[in-house]
Amino acid sequence: MSLRLYDTATAEVRDFVPLTPGAVSLYYCGATVQGMPHVGHVRSAIVFDQLTRWLEARGFRVTSVRNVTDIDDKILEKSKASFNDGEPAPGGIRNEEWWALAYRYELEFNRAYDTLGVRRPTYEPRATGHIPEMQALIQELIDTGYAYPAPDGSGDVYFDVRSWPEYGALTHQNIDDMQAATDADPRGKRDPRDFALWKGHKDTDPASSSWPSPWGAGRPGWHTECCAMTHKYLGEQFDIHGGGLDLRFPHHENELAQARAAKRGYAQFWMHNGLVTFEGEKMSKSIGNTVSPEEMIARAKPRVVRYYLGQAHYRSVLDYRPSSLEEAAAAVDRIDGFLGKALTRFGPAAGAPADLPEAFGDAMDDDLNIPQALAVLHETVRAGNTALAAGDAEGARTAQAGVAAMVRVLGLDDATDTGTADTEQTAALDALIRSSLREREAARAAKDWARADAIRDALAGAGIAVEDSADGAEWSIAGR
Repeated sequence: MSLRLYDTATAEVRDFVPLTPGAVSLYYCGATVQGMPHVGHVRSAIVFDQLTRWLEARGFRVTSVRNVTDIDDKILEKSKASFNDGEPAPGGIRNEEWWALAYRYELEFNRAYDTLGVRRPTYEPRATGHIPEMQALIQELIDTGYAYPAPDGSGDVYFDVRSWPEYGALTHQNIDDMQAATDADPRGKRDPRDFALWKGHKDTDPASSSWPSPWGAGRPGWHTECCAMTHKYLGEQFDIHGGGLDLRFPHHENELAQARAAKRGYAQFWMHNGLVTFEGEKMSKSIGNTVSPEEMIARAKPRVVRYYLGQAHYRSVLDYRPSSLEEAAAAVDRIDGFLGKALTRFGPAAGAPADLPEAFGDAMDDDLNIPQALAVLHETVRAGNTALAAGDAEGARTAQAGVAAMVRVLGLDDATDTGTADTEQTAALDALIRSSLREREAARAAKDWARADAIRDALAGAGIAVEDSADGAEWSIAGR
């Protein structure tokens, strides 16, 4: 089966063929760093991390870009709060400049990504580092008649949505049915739906949050940032643009309109991941049903949290319930239990792409069907445990290699806790336990049952489970 992906723009699953043979260019929207990461941010990052890993497993060289929006209305408002009557900004820090607040939260996002095994992209550009590219794009749109400076002297520049006949193509909407754009003061707009490409400086804004431009001092609009950065790092045409479902409109619609109106190419595929809900309802701070990645990691190991956030099909809603992490922990324990037993028996497995079961590959090629891929993973774990119990070393080693390869593609071995212990530590523990098992075997041979039972009980007291088989005794961490 060839790789097939759902494209939001065409609303169909179709064959994925990269623009450049053997290479894939991927851009997905990162965070606006105005607060702590929420589960929606992290789920999106895990989805596109899984996609990247699968493309690499299929032999593609992937260039990935994830932006950081480090200048934004909300960032400025939160930094202002730290100066008002000594009130601390979120995080408890007083008198914090907007750029310092943005950077502090950027570090929090990276900490969450690293903890959950989300690999860093090839490039992670900040919006504030690409003002010249954005201004060049805006000028192109003005020159071609698709954008206009506001006539009120505010310094704002807007995209004229009615001048672009294809506006609404990505989300399949009629322009007259769209809501007004709320990203800037509407006083200078020709149409309420026109969106800001450049925002003129306001007296209430910090001087450091503005850059000189032909239209007056100011800063870029959100939708212009990604459009300019995709072209800089991936060229005018690239393979995949991704992000959360909530970014389809207006953000991605507006990106596409700018790129096409400037007579530049854009993404071949648009991929959008579903949202995270709480017991069927949208998460909302106002009703108190939110749960953050930080809270999840406090309740479960990072590998368990990654498994949970990455277990659903990427286009579906992921519903969180109080028992969700317990269920994910049980699934991870089954995987780790088999890998732990196989490790002590055979040593580490290579887990190379060639070891991936065919059914797993078929599932991943089918629009990244993670639920079906996980079904293959757990079936291989069951087969491996059966082979171990039956003394089928070849079958167990094949299962071990397959499970290790699938775990690697899913990124479960890159979360902060490695699940099974480090190889050197495991080898040392194995040597000590096997010494006890040999002593126990000698006691059993001498029919010293009391001594044999005492050794087993001592191991059990240390959390070590012993299983007797035709090939001798094997050990594992109890409960795994």
